[in-house]
Amino acid sequence: MKTKYIPLLLSGLLLIAATSCKKDLTDTNVDPNASKDAQPEFLLTAAIKNTSDTYWGTTNNMNSSLLFVQHWAKIQYTDPDRYIFSNTAFQDLWTIGYRQGIVNLNQLIKLADAQGNTNYKGVALVLRSWIFALETDAYGDVPYSQAGDITQFLTPKYDAQRDVYLGILSDLKAAQASLDPAGKAILGDVIYANSIANWKKFANSLRLRIALRIADREPALAKQVIADIQTEGGTYISSNAENAQLNYKASPNQNPISNLFDTRDDYRISKTIVDQLTALNDPRLPVYASKAVKTQLYTGVPNGLLTGDAAALGLTSTSKPGAYFIAPTAPAVIISYAELLFDRAEAAARGFTGENAAALYSQAIEASLLQYGISTTDIATYKARADVQYDASNYKKSIGNQKWIALFGQGLEAFAEWRRLDYPVLTPPVAGALNGKIPVRFIYPGNEQSLNPEGYKAAVAHQGTDALTTKLWFDVN
Repeated sequence: MKTKYIPLLLSGLLLIAATSCKKDLTDTNVDPNASKDAQPEFLLTAAIKNTSDTYWGTTNNMNSSLLFVQHWAKIQYTDPDRYIFSNTAFQDLWTIGYRQGIVNLNQLIKLADAQGNTNYKGVALVLRSWIFALETDAYGDVPYSQAGDITQFLTPKYDAQRDVYLGILSDLKAAQASLDPAGKAILGDVIYANSIANWKKFANSLRLRIALRIADREPALAKQVIADIQTEGGTYISSNAENAQLNYKASPNQNPISNLFDTRDDYRISKTIVDQLTALNDPRLPVYASKAVKTQLYTGVPNGLLTGDAAALGLTSTSKPGAYFIAPTAPAVIISYAELLFDRAEAAARGFTGENAAALYSQAIEASLLQYGISTTDIATYKARADVQYDASNYKKSIGNQKWIALFGQGLEAFAEWRRLDYPVLTPPVAGALNGKIPVRFIYPGNEQSLNPEGYKAAVAHQGTDALTTKLWFDVN
């Protein structure tokens, strides 16, 4: 759904979750110029914009997850591409997700209940579920049941990842029941222009995504979630026009990737994906990558190079991301029609539904190609290739490889799916700092050890060492 992002003065509308919880200290930190009674539409816009910027931005996308899945690589300042991070490197997803996402959305739910507007509540539950999923996908055990209310829980407990996913599924089911296209109208929705019918599809699409997150651990429960959606008569995102995404505008409301490339030049396309797209004669290559200025060739950079080795390749002899992705108006995609079709194909392959896995897989590839304006002739040629055909004997390989391509640019989601499906098979960087391994999680923000020591210690005791190489509950193999 193509919508316009209307600039707002967000700073006076955010509910700042400061480090205090005591009433007197909270009162001391009240901004006398800020609105004491935030309007629901402002809370909604702020939560969408801040979370999308963080999800699509530098710290959690370009400087970490896109490197881990070898969509992008570093040509300068290569430490992140070698998995060398400080304990503050992964702080943005946590602090912005909780303080400017969960806190605002919890308040929106309270306002919705007070005003009797179930549609605001349903939308807030969908967005909150997405944020909680980003947090647990990245870190594992995270605050969920006590999150976002510092007046009651200054040091919220960390819930086990299984419990977080199950809580998200419960919240999304509640959201689906709350959303009513014939109910009260909402404002401030910069994803679907206040269309509740599309939010219902978004909610179900996220339910399917989370059901598959737990499918290797809890197959019966995952199957039941999908059956519940069918029993309810629910529908999913059904076209590229219904992709859940924030459509950016010109500066100062431009895409974060565009904003970075205005002043920096240290990212390139990974050799891994360039080689794969080239081998498949994939028509998305000129969309995903630009030709190197000097050679006019598509030349990716190997991941994890030493700084000197990367610099020797030359800034003008290597490929930047394609113009589509560095344009100011490039959208921050939350969930696409292509991903939804891949998810339905996997659900069918697992025996969770009676749908045709091969047909849905083919439709997913087509949806991804159409998303980037590829011609129908080129789509037919690509889908006819033997190395693109669906392999029923190894659905994880077929879906994993093609989903990895389709999720280009969506670093956090691609990172989660790569860990879950175990495809494509990626080669760790030779100069990587993890002894031949690729990260499988984010480490907790360093200040959690001092701000919430008991919660942090309990999470580490339950989950394992707070390291990039500690596998999470959903990551079975």
